[in-house]
Amino acid sequence: MKIGIFGGTFNPIHLGHLRSAEEIRDTFALDRIYFVPAARPPHRSGDTLVAAPYRLRMVELAVADNPFFQASAVELERTGPSYSIDTIRHFRRTLDPAALFFIVGLDAFRDIHTWKDYATIPALCHLIVTSRPGVVSPLPEQLLPVALQAALWYDPAHTMYRHPSGHSLVFHEIHGLQISASQVRALLRQRQSIRYLVPAPVAAYIADNALYQPEECAE
Repeated sequence: MKIGIFGGTFNPIHLGHLRSAEEIRDTFALDRIYFVPAARPPHRSGDTLVAAPYRLRMVELAVADNPFFQASAVELERTGPSYSIDTIRHFRRTLDPAALFFIVGLDAFRDIHTWKDYATIPALCHLIVTSRPGVVSPLPEQLLPVALQAALWYDPAHTMYRHPSGHSLVFHEIHGLQISASQVRALLRQRQSIRYLVPAPVAAYIADNALYQPEECAE
């Protein structure tokens, strides 16, 4: 079984998240993708996020009609910051021997040297590093952070990096919808429509709970 792990604040989850995940699931033939809302991201401590239970519920509503998607509360059930390595270890422990694919955006990946136990990650799972079209450099040696260069080698025949564990790291351009959570929040603060930007059940939940009012702005 091939399992994707898609973490984020999902503040709120939107159709861009869902379309990107669907494209990745299809491209890499994943059997399931777990959406993992972060409780308190360690690198975004200054942000004011909508409370975690609200974000989890929005994710649950967003993925309810897709049998390949599932919400996970694993990071919300832990205390303290949400570290990716702890989440990966959780899925490694509970889903072994499934092949794990950790999905991460290019901007976050470039800062991987600041992550907890970052050098251990390629030993535990495959990595799919996503970017918008045209952002990824055609030169693979320019993409891999120095922090990982000693652990991975480039396989030009398959255009991916490989780790001695057998796991791989691949850069993948996402051709999905260009929507951002900050765009959704800005529209809500201006009391404008977010129809066709988030799933209808999520839009209804936001309205019912009066989320993302002007005092709740977060990037």
